Amino acid sequence: MSTWATISSTRSERGLRGAWNRLAGFLAGAIPDSLLALVARFAVAGIFFQSGRTKVDGLLTLTDGAYALFSDEYKVPLIPPAIAAHVAAYAEHLFPLLLVLGLCTRFSALALLGMTAVIQLFVYQDAWPTHLSWAGLLLFLIGRGGGAMALDRAFGLR
Repeated sequence: MSTWATISSTRSERGLRGAWNRLAGFLAGAIPDSLLALVARFAVAGIFFQSGRTKVDGLLTLTDGAYALFSDEYKVPLIPPAIAAHVAAYAEHLFPLLLVLGLCTRFSALALLGMTAVIQLFVYQDAWPTHLSWAGLLLFLIGRGGGAMALDRAFGLR
């Protein structure tokens, strides 16, 4: 390293940039990936599970409104509306439950990312800011897994 780079680096660590970098280093150590994963798992699970509950009565009996949504509004291509309604309702219950447990986290997050892509491309194209926030959380879980507070870890799954 040149003398100028050494002097510049030393000066910058004393000023505002140095204070900021020390704070960033502290926060990086104080907020572990496992906590981020736990929050991401519960946040995404809540979103999809609540959506799934609007489509069913009781445990998993689809409502007439759910069938109507998939027939009239959602228009998912290549899949008949009745089948799409069932698949969506079941997926919105199963994968969030797995995320909360931290079981098959990467697979569940990938499945919900696929659902998010379908929703974005075929249902609500103008809702990209919302879908992008979901995708960010899901991509973290796909890339890092469920964290230390997940059943995946207890079962030795990555």
